[in-house]
Amino acid sequence: MNCIKINPNQPEPEKMEMAREVLRRGGTVVYPTDTLYGLGANIFIEEAVKKVYQIKKRSGEKPLSICLSSASDLGNVAQIDTNTVNLVEDLLPGPFTLILEKKKEISTLITAVSNKIGVRIPDSPVCRELSLEFPITTTSANISGKVSPATLDGVRIQLKDQVDLYLDGGDCSGVASTVMDLTSWPPEILRAGAALDQVRSYLNLH
Repeated sequence: MNCIKINPNQPEPEKMEMAREVLRRGGTVVYPTDTLYGLGANIFIEEAVKKVYQIKKRSGEKPLSICLSSASDLGNVAQIDTNTVNLVEDLLPGPFTLILEKKKEISTLITAVSNKIGVRIPDSPVCRELSLEFPITTTSANISGKVSPATLDGVRIQLKDQVDLYLDGGDCSGVASTVMDLTSWPPEILRAGAALDQVRSYLNLH
């Protein structure tokens, strides 16, 4: 198990490259987001995705959300329309998970056989740097059913040495993302979380 400290607002390039290399090789990385600590793996390496399920002791019937570097990547993984584009321009990056229809290139291992996928573009330079070359998983870094820690110490107590690399960016906000299903309009809020008032204000205007 390896752990390195990073600046969450201005992550050091050499440290981000080290983390991306772990992901390229099919390894797993715990990293800070704008909500909680996330557990990341390259979504295009099936064995890496399986590791995430194993580490979390998560049922294969439960999907994993993915993290993108920018809104321009959204069309590569999901079906998008004008409503989605407008919402993304106004709300992202931010503490939101968008449920969209997945592209066929995305493995159903990630989506638990569903045709829908959860997508995040966090307001976090670390997240955007880690997912620069390929999308990564962004499930909370915890054992399924246990508390999702906002501190790295809390994560390490649960996941121990199962993770290839821990990125220590200090404490996260501790509030989970707000989840919105955009497969119909107006969107359905599936989980009330961070910046909920911002979402409600946007939807009231649209």
